[in-house]
Amino acid sequence: MLENPYFYLAAIPAVFLTGISKGGFGGVALLAVPLMSLVISPLQAAGIMLPLLVLMDGFSVWAYRRNLSFRNLKSLLPGAAVGIFVGWLMAEVTSEDAVRLIVGVIAIVFTIYMVVFRRAAAGMPPHAGKGFFWGGCAGYTSYVAHAGSPPLQVYLLPQRLPKVEYAATAVLFFAVVNLIKIPPYFLTGQLAFENLATALMLAPLVPAGVYVGVRLNKAVSEKVFYNIVYAAAFLIGIKLIYDVVAPA
Repeated sequence: MLENPYFYLAAIPAVFLTGISKGGFGGVALLAVPLMSLVISPLQAAGIMLPLLVLMDGFSVWAYRRNLSFRNLKSLLPGAAVGIFVGWLMAEVTSEDAVRLIVGVIAIVFTIYMVVFRRAAAGMPPHAGKGFFWGGCAGYTSYVAHAGSPPLQVYLLPQRLPKVEYAATAVLFFAVVNLIKIPPYFLTGQLAFENLATALMLAPLVPAGVYVGVRLNKAVSEKVFYNIVYAAAFLIGIKLIYDVVAPA
């Protein structure tokens, strides 16, 4: 278990915010690894977060069990499996900063597109090819930095799904994705005993964060909900790009 007190100053809000996001409110889960990476390496941060994400997924799937939607998952999940496999194969040669930059640019460009062309984009139907492609992108970026939200949002948000269906689809998608990531994380040493023990110490934050996220999703109007998602994606994109280009 990590004993650095500064780590917990970053990890506690990171885990709680991730729980809120897993409860179906916004894409702020993307901030977890960058926040923790202020104190520890991104690879170790990702390893600590994976068991917590799997635990959160269990609570989230249970919370949305009556609203689960499978119509988009038929194309998203096969693509995600391919993306995770590619991420595992390229793990040793891919710069973490390169992945942060790609995810950040996707988040910002997508948010601007949705704000400027929202009416034109609204109501786009599911598409098998696009679902496979963006599912693959989400699987890859999720494997490297638990940063799968922006690619998934690129595909889902233009459909303007009811907010509960959107949240339930995202919850089930990442529940499966995170389970698929366990074997390669184990093989690369990211699920070492120290990381698992640290995750266990942070685990009590999980149900509280998920509960708050579920309550917020139910309490906030659909328009406000999507505006918050757009704002979160934009701010996260700026944060990720800043982390790459800012002078050390």
